Amino acid sequence: MSSRPTLPHAGPLVQMHSGEDVDNKSVEMATLKTLDRELSQIQNAASELEKGLSEGSAGSEISRLLGGVVERLQVMKRKAEESISEELSAGLVCKRRLEHLKQNVTPPIDDTTLELQAAATNQWKKIRLDRMIVEHFLRLGYYDTAERLAIRSGIRDLTNLDIFQITREVERDLANRSTAKCILWCNDNKSKLKKINSNIEFQLRVQEVVELIRDDKRLMAVEHAQKYFPAFVPEQLKEIRQCMALLAFPVNTEIEPYRTLFDPQRWNDLVLHFRLENYRLFQLPAQSVLSVAVQAGISALKTPQCYSTTSKNLNCPVCQKNVNEIADNLPFSHCAQSRLICRITGKPLNEHNLPMMLPNGQIFGQQAIDQMRQDNDTIVCPKTNEKFRSPKIEKVFVM
Repeated sequence: MSSRPTLPHAGPLVQMHSGEDVDNKSVEMATLKTLDRELSQIQNAASELEKGLSEGSAGSEISRLLGGVVERLQVMKRKAEESISEELSAGLVCKRRLEHLKQNVTPPIDDTTLELQAAATNQWKKIRLDRMIVEHFLRLGYYDTAERLAIRSGIRDLTNLDIFQITREVERDLANRSTAKCILWCNDNKSKLKKINSNIEFQLRVQEVVELIRDDKRLMAVEHAQKYFPAFVPEQLKEIRQCMALLAFPVNTEIEPYRTLFDPQRWNDLVLHFRLENYRLFQLPAQSVLSVAVQAGISALKTPQCYSTTSKNLNCPVCQKNVNEIADNLPFSHCAQSRLICRITGKPLNEHNLPMMLPNGQIFGQQAIDQMRQDNDTIVCPKTNEKFRSPKIEKVFVM
């Protein structure tokens, strides 16, 4: 007999929050900055033109200044068109996601509508599950598989594939022990990385110095440090000192922290660091929705009986070996209400299936007792293998 929580009806897990809404805001802010910068340059060029006209400059000079104003206006027009196109694209993605969330919100009117609504709801749930799987694959680095599933299911606009495609290129570059693409990524997002107090650019510069020292290019390492490290003082002064101290140690040193700085494993750490910073940048959760949903479901079913050698329920997912290991670090369910479940039949113990106790103290449902009873009125306990002939079976009352 085992205790199981009675779970209230839960609606579908809907989480469409992603980097797209943040990306939309980023596009809008970038557009404003770009247009403000271009407008400022146009105003400067116009001021120079007015100054030339007031001072009676030569016609050739006026023509050059006028050409400069026209050129700046053309540049502003081109950038405005590009920015508007980006905003429209981001807006369309948000619109499609909102339309997806609003599906099946109309209550059914009759039986026919109810059947159609049920079919549509099942399709919506399938799309939701596919989207969760795609996002999970993206976090695990299975980009090709995630893209194929998204295209096959027609949900590319409901996922963050575009964001993760950039991540994929940078991670691949870091895996090849190159910082070039990640440095470009840092430059493109410098202001946003500064707002979240990210130190990934500093870690990249440290790794560049380490690699120069590893290749015995110590003078170049010093020059590289002189060029880039001053921007990170005083926040990273301690780490800078440790990095520069590498000049005095061989690559195979066993002294910490210098051994760790020389360790090639740092490249893998940089990949993970970049991945987490990219999540923070676009306000993506560190865990996928699928992972959170699975953990929540397992935790809702997990009870102390799942880890007992004598009271496991064969029909309980958490009692299965593989899931049992996954659930090890998850909290137990909070049972405001609980049900008693027969370990043999998996059915609730209630007035229709009374809990009965064998002479050895093992408790099973009445229906299970009937199944275990043999022709000669012998019952074999499935837990202890004890045989009882015409046993005295007692009802159990739960207070």
